Amino acid sequence: MLRKNITNFILLLTIVTSAACAQSDGLANRSSKAADKVTIVSETGEHQFTVEIADDDPTRQLGLMYRESMAEDAGMLFDFEQTRPVAMWMKNTLISLDMAFIDEEGVILTIAAETTPRSLESIPSGPPVLAVLEVNAGIFEELGVKPGDKVLHPIFDRK
Repeated sequence: MLRKNITNFILLLTIVTSAACAQSDGLANRSSKAADKVTIVSETGEHQFTVEIADDDPTRQLGLMYRESMAEDAGMLFDFEQTRPVAMWMKNTLISLDMAFIDEEGVILTIAAETTPRSLESIPSGPPVLAVLEVNAGIFEELGVKPGDKVLHPIFDRK
């Protein structure tokens, strides 16, 4: 009986340790999806980002959590598959982000700039949106990206 309990404890410890290691690795390679390109067309020009696509519930829920850094031209595009009001949060997100809330035509409706890491505060889209683009904090201001600018990606061509 004692031997069985010790074996079960070791098995449980191994599972918990493996999960903790995956989390602490930043989950950098957690997405099996290839990187994709997004272009923002603004008054200041065209700005291209290499993004991961979050188009299913597990990927959308995990988002950019546990990342300690991200390349300046990188981001994540959340595809909600239908237009609806959405709310984001920064739980377990270690870096500050800018969030662009985008309608089905690819038009940026609102921007949440320089979000607070690890915050549980809800960040609502305001009007219904199809997608959210997250990039490093301050990038949209630096590039002059603002509401009304156009985001180019195939998810905005579905009709």
